[in-house]
Amino acid sequence: MQSFLDAKTMARALRQSMSERKVELSHSEALDIVARQFGVADWNVLAAKIGTVARKDKAPLELPVNWLANDNSGRGLYRMGLDPAEPGTVLIACSLDRSASIGSGEEDFATLMQSISADAYRGKRVRFAAALRTEDADVGSIWLRVDDAAGAVLAFDNMIERKSGALHGTMDWTVREIVLDVSAAASSIHYGVLLQGFGNVRARDVGFGALTGNVATTGGRPHLERPANLDFDRYSPIR
Repeated sequence: MQSFLDAKTMARALRQSMSERKVELSHSEALDIVARQFGVADWNVLAAKIGTVARKDKAPLELPVNWLANDNSGRGLYRMGLDPAEPGTVLIACSLDRSASIGSGEEDFATLMQSISADAYRGKRVRFAAALRTEDADVGSIWLRVDDAAGAVLAFDNMIERKSGALHGTMDWTVREIVLDVSAAASSIHYGVLLQGFGNVRARDVGFGALTGNVATTGGRPHLERPANLDFDRYSPIR
């Protein structure tokens, strides 16, 4: 996502792009164009906004012990850690309002996560679950991944592409769970809470463990036991 805080960087990129097209812009002209992209008259108005409207809630949050924070934006757009207002709850919050940004922001995300050894879970089916609450979130979810020793992904689910999966917008406490198989080749297991784009997500009542009984996995379609339909004579009707 691009925010007004990135205006000068955007202006430099615009000048370079236009120069490659043999169109010369001064730095001030580029700044004015960028300012209009954010809905203001010129750079002077936007500069004043930058000076008076800072990122909200700058204070860092304390990280829970044994959890890692990963801000994929690379620009510190997300605050992650223990929610000071709700004991036993973690919070991931985007530090920018939608009104301060352009673009969907879908490429930016942050996660609070843990990585554990797969030794105790090989050959077992595991479940990761948490209660989530979102406010104006593009995507709030949990995720679970199983890797081999080389880092190749053996199983993965982040709930985004299935019904009753990720939370969107503002939703009250909702339990979500993921179930995956841990193969004999597994070396590590990774899981966490995810916020993609704007808004915030809170999580509590987190649980992880091996399952007994016949509980279906959630991570996509299972592999076929053997090759099938190689001559393409069977098909699914178009709906």
